Amino acid sequence: MSKVDPDKELRTPFQFILNTLREEDKDFPRPLLQRFSDLDPASLKAFLQTWPDLTLKRKKLFLASLLSLLDSDTLVSFDALGRALLSDPDAVVRAGALRLLSESDDPKLIPVFIDILQKDPEIQPRTAAAILLGEFVMLGELEELPHEQQRFTEQALLSVAAGGEPAELQRGAIEALGYSSRPEVEALIASAFHRQDPDWIKSAIVAMGRSNDERWEDDVLGMLLNEDLLIRRAAVEAAGQLSIDDAGPILIRLLEDEDDEQVISAAVWSLSEIGGEDARIYLQSMLDRATDPEQIDFIEDALDNLTFTDEMNQFDLMAYDPETDDEEEKEN
Repeated sequence: MSKVDPDKELRTPFQFILNTLREEDKDFPRPLLQRFSDLDPASLKAFLQTWPDLTLKRKKLFLASLLSLLDSDTLVSFDALGRALLSDPDAVVRAGALRLLSESDDPKLIPVFIDILQKDPEIQPRTAAAILLGEFVMLGELEELPHEQQRFTEQALLSVAAGGEPAELQRGAIEALGYSSRPEVEALIASAFHRQDPDWIKSAIVAMGRSNDERWEDDVLGMLLNEDLLIRRAAVEAAGQLSIDDAGPILIRLLEDEDDEQVISAAVWSLSEIGGEDARIYLQSMLDRATDPEQIDFIEDALDNLTFTDEMNQFDLMAYDPETDDEEEKEN
């Protein structure tokens, strides 16, 4: 098997790449996929002229490959492609185009996403739009988005979450609203959590993890060992997001018996977000036993994050001086 020459791929004319895209039996090596990052207007125009010639199967495979690259390479950006394909006739393509925009924080996209949320005829793009709008809610809570735009976004999501829409879309809106401090959101999360449906419970837990609200800690702890895989995974992630100290021993016990790789990865990272010496000892023992290079890299990253967590926790403790607080209270 001949090896791919990255330098040669980078020198390949873009029109040749587009011709390769038309050929159903041709694989797309990573260096060629990278050429679709940050497309200039002329290349984007040429791509859009080629796009209608592709079969739907080829389009979906191409988008899946781009999304996989986007997940693994922080240097690529497919915003230009994503924006251009938002009006594609196929719902799966439109949903994929939205996912290509998952790294974008451009506020100009908010009305575009809301329009898709409210008016697209298919559920997949509407749900994908709800997920992306959640990122703007988060930016609003971090005061990195004007308050008016945050309220506009939240109101659109609240209208969907309140009822009358397909269940999948309602759940997506509740997950997105998890970042919001709006008082209405608490009741939405609680209602979803108390339904006798694993999908609703999972979405409630996702929202709990995003809330930065300790009121949900007991609910999350109670779901860490749930038999339903999606619920368990969501609870494990939420325990780390909420930095629940009592979750540490449970996560370590879970790691002894867990088979699902995604739950294992989530538990490792959550331990790094909770911190503590027990977490460090356990993760170090996992690292000592690991043989897979990707697993080793991931655990090392988790240990680095755990060090950061412990340093921040120590800083918070040092910043809190009970005597100073008592004196301030007396003065007031």
